[in-house]
Amino acid sequence: MRARNIAEVLEILEQLIADFRGRRSRLAFFASLYRAVTLRVKLGIERGEFEDGARMDAFDAAFANRYFEALELHLAGGKPAKAWQVAFSAQGRSNVIVLQHLLLGMNAHINFDLPLAALDVAPGAALSELETDFFAINRILAALLDPAQAALGELSPLLHILDRLGGRVDESIGIFSLVNARDEAWHEANRLAFELEPRRARSVLSLDRRVAMLAERIVVPGGLFGAALELIARTESADVHHITDRLLAMV
Repeated sequence: MRARNIAEVLEILEQLIADFRGRRSRLAFFASLYRAVTLRVKLGIERGEFEDGARMDAFDAAFANRYFEALELHLAGGKPAKAWQVAFSAQGRSNVIVLQHLLLGMNAHINFDLPLAALDVAPGAALSELETDFFAINRILAALLDPAQAALGELSPLLHILDRLGGRVDESIGIFSLVNARDEAWHEANRLAFELEPRRARSVLSLDRRVAMLAERIVVPGGLFGAALELIARTESADVHHITDRLLAMV
């Protein structure tokens, strides 16, 4: 389950979504969001929105392959990165809402996978050449926030309670910000770029532990957020097909 380019990323995501929908698995939620984002990135490459479209194509595949590898390990009974373990294990918890499932996937994939994928494509001193296109993705993600907010609002009638407590969809649990996560991923990539083994391996393990701790807080935020999530969980849709249809329709 490895992609060589963004077209193959979309093909694999479609296969995964179909499989998860067939099993009514909540793993379909992040995969559906991921497909929507990937489709928009592909369109951006075709429109010439990046400095180096071919490199972005390769970057997208390298990035997605880290998610596919973690998922493959999980489905085979293995142990992926700790941050992914928390995200995947949440599928069996009925009190975890759709928003939390999406944030858990974003947390593991952006905070942990993204800096490593950047170094896969642009190792060492070459990393600086990727910077402009790396942050160009932020514009695409920002454009999807309002459609995502609308979709989640339809699926979770009481989600507006979180808006009053924490703001926009990517910050609604108060401990995760999409833009901040991407900024931090770039910082981590630059920190790791010139580290040699075994120091780099230790740094990656430390990063995984930190991201996993944030994942645990997304699952059980406590306080007012925790109480609000319990209420939202009782009222939002539990229909995997309906939820994924709505997420896929964002673009």
